[in-house]
Amino acid sequence: MLRPVALVLLLLLPSGALAVETLRIAIEDAGSAVRVSGRGLASGPDSEEATFAPITSGQANIRRKGGRIEVNGTPVEGDSVRFRAGMSEASAAPGTEPLKAGAAQVRGDVVVRLHRGGLQLINVIPLEDYLAAVLGSEMPVSFPLEALKAQAVAARTYALQKKLGAYSNAFHLGSSVLHQVYGGVNREDPRTRAAVEATRGQVLTYELAPIEAYFHASCGGRTESGLDALQRNLPYLQPVDCPCGRLPASRWTASLSDADIKAALHHPAQGLKIAARTRTRRVTRVTLADGASLDGVALRRKLGYTRLKSLDFDLERTERGYVFTGRGYGHGAGLCQWGAKALADKGREYREILSHYYPGTELQHLY
Repeated sequence: MLRPVALVLLLLLPSGALAVETLRIAIEDAGSAVRVSGRGLASGPDSEEATFAPITSGQANIRRKGGRIEVNGTPVEGDSVRFRAGMSEASAAPGTEPLKAGAAQVRGDVVVRLHRGGLQLINVIPLEDYLAAVLGSEMPVSFPLEALKAQAVAARTYALQKKLGAYSNAFHLGSSVLHQVYGGVNREDPRTRAAVEATRGQVLTYELAPIEAYFHASCGGRTESGLDALQRNLPYLQPVDCPCGRLPASRWTASLSDADIKAALHHPAQGLKIAARTRTRRVTRVTLADGASLDGVALRRKLGYTRLKSLDFDLERTERGYVFTGRGYGHGAGLCQWGAKALADKGREYREILSHYYPGTELQHLY
């Protein structure tokens, strides 16, 4: 009988002797028109086995006309069209040449499909290429290599777990902070490539399935449980001590006027008080003098994630508003990126870093 991790592998990997793991990333909603360009550009149906026809100009102007797609003025069959660069003799291997699609420059293929009233761009990209750009978008490339390797494993695991949950969908992940920030070719770096290559195919598992490998910038000294941070009661997302609490990067202040708070909350700001906290001191509820009550997650969303960097804060009334004095940046669950840096600076290697932030998990090779 196959072990569950092997079943996961068979589900994820495409068929074929030279198959590589790929992801479908939604990169842009483009309105009714978009341009795709690249050296050796070709187009075909959205299929792994598609036959591609060359576009000699190296440029495709795609428009939505009613319920159809036109490429350089010619209607195409179906509700989508796929583009690939590197399909000429003068180019590198097919699919390795970058494409310019709308505002993004990416590796792999680009699918343009009908979506709502316009067009949507989806990047079909080998997982390891995707990760090199994610690392450059999510973590400073100057961080120690062991911290970058820990982030690579976490990001790979997160992506594969999301792919399993969205396997039959048009795309598996978005490209914003709602999933993992993905900035395309411009966010790649030799150090991110090295970290990805050094951990190729490695994922974190719990009971032989990829975990939900959440991560954040800084926890402020102690990570949060998955239940309190994300409403995900997972055994490997539990509070652990973290060295980032001693770093200046973990401290922040924000001064908001009564007018700022009233505009965001649609309530008078007077009487704002912290009403409840989690075991790690994150704020779970605040109250206002007019009787209104708001949970911590909603408060942070309304005031702004860059203003209220975390829910681990204290509150002080001033003459014109409030000063929030906080620790950490992000939801606080899972891998702490600044904590990973601090541990790497102390000589910890990436396996130790991962086991610290995801206790009880195993590091395995899926491919």
